[in-house]
Amino acid sequence: MRVGLIVDSACDLPHEFATKHGLFILPVTAIINGETYIDTHDPVLTQQFYQSGLLEKGHHAETEAFSVEQIHDLFIEKIVPEYDIAICETVTRSRSQIYQNASDAMHTVMANYEVARKASGRAGKFSMRVIDSKQIFAGQGLLAAHTLKLIKQKVSKNALKYEVETFSDNIFTCVIPRDIHYIRERARRRGDKSVSAVAAFLGKALNLTPVIFGQGVEGKPVAKTFNFDIAVERVMSYAASRVEAGLLTPYVSLSCGLSWDEIEALPGLDLLRETCERNNVELLLSQMGITSSIYVGPGSICLSLAAEPHEFQDYQ
Repeated sequence: MRVGLIVDSACDLPHEFATKHGLFILPVTAIINGETYIDTHDPVLTQQFYQSGLLEKGHHAETEAFSVEQIHDLFIEKIVPEYDIAICETVTRSRSQIYQNASDAMHTVMANYEVARKASGRAGKFSMRVIDSKQIFAGQGLLAAHTLKLIKQKVSKNALKYEVETFSDNIFTCVIPRDIHYIRERARRRGDKSVSAVAAFLGKALNLTPVIFGQGVEGKPVAKTFNFDIAVERVMSYAASRVEAGLLTPYVSLSCGLSWDEIEALPGLDLLRETCERNNVELLLSQMGITSSIYVGPGSICLSLAAEPHEFQDYQ
């Protein structure tokens, strides 16, 4: 029985890792300065966007979920003929329409998959689940990596859904926004008031760089630094210490809205790499995708790991 995992373009993972494990990427539409692009997490296109400066502030950028019809067609053409069981993990439903559209598409697929199944020559029944990851970016990537581990262990269909949804609550994420004004403006256009104008003003007036920490998307500022590099170093130190203390899955996911040269120069990255290697933990280091970068702003960093309940300050 062949099990396939689907993630959307908000999920940040190394391209090599995604390719090796046969992840199917559900695209997201990016609209920049009125031009439409389809984000499939292609590394060449992503690199072109970083080099072009289209992701910098001053450009009007939005993301849009694929429609129910578009997702239905992708599932029928690409998923039904290839897999017996498909798991689709989406970016948190509180921040995107993707979960709802994928769920609606799943229902139409389940009612009409037999013809496509028969035409492909694949015998037997087909089943599918759409799961709200309750995560963003690196957190969604971490959940996908753990899900692939469960699939490799041949966990049953029903147990897989339960394990994934339960495990998601154990993921802790740090976000370092490079420009809090960018996030506030994006949130304002979406009608999300979670980032206040006062916080944005303070960030500009005092040149503060916050570290936002929490479970899934329920984060809060836990540190305010006067320097981006200091914030990065604190997050790397936290992650290294938490790796030493033990994780619930052998992965740390780190996505960065930077060029690869800038990523390799990040303070504390070598420490985190060495700590992960010493503890048999795989560091899933990736360049932040177009969708993620539009959402949180270029230059930002997102790190996720899974562990027992704790606070950021416990590992400083």
